[in-house]
Amino acid sequence: MKLTEHAKSLYITTAKKLKGTDRRQFMASVVKGLGIGGQTLAERELGWNRRTIRKGMQELKSGQPIVDGFKRSGRKRVETTLPNLLKDIKSLVDPHSQTDPSFKSTLLYTRITASEVRRQLMEQFGYSDEELPSAETIRRRLNDLGYTLKRILKTKPVKKIPETSAIFEQLVQVNTEADNNPNTLRISIDAKATVKIGEFDLCGKNRTSTIALDHDFSTESTVIPYGIFLPEYNELFLFFVTSKLTADCIVDLLESWWQTVKHRFSHIQKLVMNQDNGPENNYRRTQFMKRIVDFARESQLTLQLAYYPPYHSKYNPIERCFGWLEKHGNGSLLDTVETVVNFAKTLTFKDKNPVVTLVETIYSTGVTLNKLAMAEIETQINRLPNLQKWFVEIFALSHIAIGSFFLWMSL
Repeated sequence: MKLTEHAKSLYITTAKKLKGTDRRQFMASVVKGLGIGGQTLAERELGWNRRTIRKGMQELKSGQPIVDGFKRSGRKRVETTLPNLLKDIKSLVDPHSQTDPSFKSTLLYTRITASEVRRQLMEQFGYSDEELPSAETIRRRLNDLGYTLKRILKTKPVKKIPETSAIFEQLVQVNTEADNNPNTLRISIDAKATVKIGEFDLCGKNRTSTIALDHDFSTESTVIPYGIFLPEYNELFLFFVTSKLTADCIVDLLESWWQTVKHRFSHIQKLVMNQDNGPENNYRRTQFMKRIVDFARESQLTLQLAYYPPYHSKYNPIERCFGWLEKHGNGSLLDTVETVVNFAKTLTFKDKNPVVTLVETIYSTGVTLNKLAMAEIETQINRLPNLQKWFVEIFALSHIAIGSFFLWMSL
């Protein structure tokens, strides 16, 4: 039997429009209609595969489609054979990551290469060279986790003190010990730049016709976002302060936060606080150190203050949350305090909404302790030798216990 050009064109076009079992059964029906030698003719004139035709014949005979086994074929993803690999990669890369310092992106940038990640996996987690995938595969997994290669950014610090490397080494040690200790909770705290309230352009885009003022000279009011982030739980607590952000304000926010969560963390005995050496919470701020000692005594928590070195606060985990917050509000008019608060409530970070609180308490600036009072406070805190400015530990002792403790130390 010969096929006309019109018939061949019709059969080929129809077969291409069909998929799976419908395509195979159509091909089998055509071959059956061609009679003896139909498979050979279809293969030569139509370019159809005989194995596909025979599979269609079986489906026509049984009346049941044959399920393709594509999902069972091919090599399994490396995450299937090594279920902890992605978690281990993230634990390696995360301490070396930072947010975009301009807060224009929610991606993270890392200083560690894929080849170095592979070497560290073998050195720290005991993987063998044979079972680990290639550096190229690890590079793709890094991209999937959000550590994508980007162009050179303005992230080089203006200054770098001699202790910077030692501070980062100690930070990694302190944070790792905190994350591995079930009785220790690590938090990351910091304030974001003051948000001006008004009809100002925030450089974002939306699908509505929004008109902003052409100058940002006069502001109706301002708010200061202050965040408390729990890296282990991916939980974010945002406070919007309408007053000045003082040492008293910061500790009040910490105390208020702890009152709301302490029922969940009744087993916690120690609080590790990642923060930068800001003007109101640094190691020299006498009122802050006094209030933080009071907080330790009243909460019966041991507090460890772990500061990031100067010009490196962008490595603080809370900064990543602020990057998402900045992007979330772009393209909108933050013309009232209520608008700012409501925008923050609808933010989604790590698939969770933050707990948002508006703080309207008025705080006085310039509160400080004299040298004698500060000397008393210094007897109640422990500073790490060689890095005294960056790592401070305050033990949960009462006034009587503190006096007994130091009397025992002097004997």
